[in-house]
Amino acid sequence: MSFSEDYLLSDDLHPIDIVENLAALHDWEFDRITDDQIAMAVEGQWRTYALTLAWSEHDETLRLICTFEMEPPTDKMAALYDVLNRCNDLVWTGAFTYWSEQRLMVFRYGLCLAGGQMVSSEQIDRLISGAITASERFYPAFQLVSWADKTPAEAMKVAIAEAYGRA
Repeated sequence: MSFSEDYLLSDDLHPIDIVENLAALHDWEFDRITDDQIAMAVEGQWRTYALTLAWSEHDETLRLICTFEMEPPTDKMAALYDVLNRCNDLVWTGAFTYWSEQRLMVFRYGLCLAGGQMVSSEQIDRLISGAITASERFYPAFQLVSWADKTPAEAMKVAIAEAYGRA
């Protein structure tokens, strides 16, 4: 029986329970903050990403926030926002934003499950891997405009198209 089939037999299916089990399956550090929220750390190539997933019963939405620290110089903020907008044009699911007060780059996504829809472990796994993939893909571009005096157009050249498959 697959991981998702095992969950479909449960009468008590909660999105954050599925996230918790995926985190344990992947050996990610996690903390179940409340019944409706979990925080975890996922190691990437460039850095460790902090992810929070929260279930809003009112909105029937599973929200994902993936953050990483970023402290660009003040004079580079315009270039950072420019490259951030260019990145968002290339991302189909979710979007980047910069929280200047917290000095965090943020990737956000909300999965609407209106009408009593149930989420699968595959959907959540894809949600998490999509956030990490986008963060890994564009991290070098954010760094190049912040620290290497590259223009947004030059920095985006390192954010190559998504690779499909494995060599």
